Amino acid sequence: MLLCMSTSRETRPTPSLHSVSVAGAVVREDGRLLAIRRADNGTWELPGGVLELDETPEAGVAREVLEETGIHIEVDELTGVYKNTTRGIVALVFRCKPSGGTERTSSESTAVSWLTSEEVSERMSEVYAIRLLDALDGNGPHVRSHDGKRLVPAG
Repeated sequence: MLLCMSTSRETRPTPSLHSVSVAGAVVREDGRLLAIRRADNGTWELPGGVLELDETPEAGVAREVLEETGIHIEVDELTGVYKNTTRGIVALVFRCKPSGGTERTSSESTAVSWLTSEEVSERMSEVYAIRLLDALDGNGPHVRSHDGKRLVPAG
């Protein structure tokens, strides 16, 4: 019996898993935007979180915004798809409008605030501020990638 062994190894890419999250760019009639200060790291971001297996993206964003802020929303439209290339998270961001509720913090948020566009740019890192600003420009849906700290150029 003759055994033949190849010295060259075929390399196959390791399959990677992605997490899908949803976030709400909630815009009030006066143009202010809903934001939270996260309890785990103190950063300002849009309310949102991991999409559960049995829910639609729209139901998931409504659930996450309510859990983190106490605000009920109506989902308008998808405004962006954002991938964190370091953590393998794909975030779907929806422009929404408030439809009731009262602002409150949760175990996931230490502050809930309605910010102006200028305050969004001042308080949030670029990779999170751009999601809210993209939701306002009406030119979406945008598709962007980032490494957790800065946007990665397309291409």
